[in-house]
Amino acid sequence: MPEMTRPADAAPGALESGAPLLSVVVPVRNEAPNIGPLVEEISTALAAIRHEIVYVNDGSADNSAAVLADLAARVPTLRVLTHAVSCGQSAAIVSGVRAARGAWIATLDGDGQNDPADIPALWDFAQNEARPEAPALMVAGWRTTRRDTQVKRLSSRLANRIRARLLGDATPDTGCGLKLFPRALFLELPPFDHMHRFLPALVLRQGGRVVSRPVNHRPRLRGQSNYGTLDRLAVGITDILGVMWLQRRWKRPCLVAAPEPVSPPAP
Repeated sequence: MPEMTRPADAAPGALESGAPLLSVVVPVRNEAPNIGPLVEEISTALAAIRHEIVYVNDGSADNSAAVLADLAARVPTLRVLTHAVSCGQSAAIVSGVRAARGAWIATLDGDGQNDPADIPALWDFAQNEARPEAPALMVAGWRTTRRDTQVKRLSSRLANRIRARLLGDATPDTGCGLKLFPRALFLELPPFDHMHRFLPALVLRQGGRVVSRPVNHRPRLRGQSNYGTLDRLAVGITDILGVMWLQRRWKRPCLVAAPEPVSPPAP
């Protein structure tokens, strides 16, 4: 049976022997034809990295639940969580990250347009760049060659320019579903609907770093998109105003080292 989502402050089982280093979180709604091929691709791409795959079924009305249940019985690394009703992509990502056991998270869209073969390179880059004394790092995928319709490409290009100008996130493609980040960093971010489109700005607000890396982008081969151009534009304006409010209403505290104790004078 699929697992039910539950809140978690610390990665469950994180201290267990053999716990995954990396959790791949995939939110899906009505993507049944894409689930099997994508799980196989993820497993192949990450064969050399101790990992788990966390699928979050966001209230699908197709046979996604049955497909996931069958795969979970056959793929040891696959875990399934199910929302009773659809709560949106951001809520699905939050559920997946909270339930994940890996210290690092990779997110992928469930439509198969993100290429799992890009994850190892992002993983290697993050491990080389991440240092205890440096700000936490998010690696954002950058779809330099989009495999979408012209309308979708033009609308995304306009939205990215407006968002970058207003939020100052310096990220050329914040809408790319392929991202890699520490689980602990994500859990510090304020959750809200559509937050997945603003993760770079939220990470910067939290004091982290964001680096964009080119990734492959593929055409959708199966199923239909759950998003339209006009509905994304309508909510996007409100969301940008909300993130601007969050940026202005938070001052990051900077801790200073405590002074060395003064030794009393010798008698």
